[in-house]
Amino acid sequence: MNALVAGVDEAGRGPLAGPVVVAAVVFDPARPRINGLDDSKQLCAARREVLYARIVERALAWRIVFIEAGEIDRINILQATLLGMRRALEGVVDTVGDRGTCSARVDGNLLPPGLPCAAEALVGGDARDRSIMAASILAKVARDRAMRERHLHHPGYRFDLHKGYSTPAHLDALNRLGPCPEHRRSFAPVRLAAQGSMFAPAPLSEALA
Repeated sequence: MNALVAGVDEAGRGPLAGPVVVAAVVFDPARPRINGLDDSKQLCAARREVLYARIVERALAWRIVFIEAGEIDRINILQATLLGMRRALEGVVDTVGDRGTCSARVDGNLLPPGLPCAAEALVGGDARDRSIMAASILAKVARDRAMRERHLHHPGYRFDLHKGYSTPAHLDALNRLGPCPEHRRSFAPVRLAAQGSMFAPAPLSEALA
């Protein structure tokens, strides 16, 4: 039996709002390869959607995990990402447990503690390993869909456009509206907006200096 490998990657470590999303994907070595896989950042949104459907159809196992803003604030973004990686990997290993030994390749240079199988960290893995590429696509598409949905509940921030990243439009909305429940209050721009000091105008004496 061919060894099974789970690729693990995340989307959304950097944004000021929304979850960090982690995916794990195990391909069946006996099935044909999916053409066109790549790092999700190198693909347009329409292409990612097409590949997402193919991945979930053909993968032997896949799992997507959301770690929400409150948990990110509680344990910090790095630990939240590592937690999501462990949970995603646990999900696929449980699914393929009766199909032989599964190992993992995790994008980046850190491995989460307490993994359910042998694993290696692979720097630049989302451009080198097909399973990691697939995981990056699932995570990115799932997060983008979630942020479009959350825009419906908080339309003033336009999460549908910037997906929570710190664009000028998002920072302007933060300054005008303050944070909403989707915002990560442990991130400096959100914390400053909550205090009412983000982009505060300079005193008149400074403005005229």
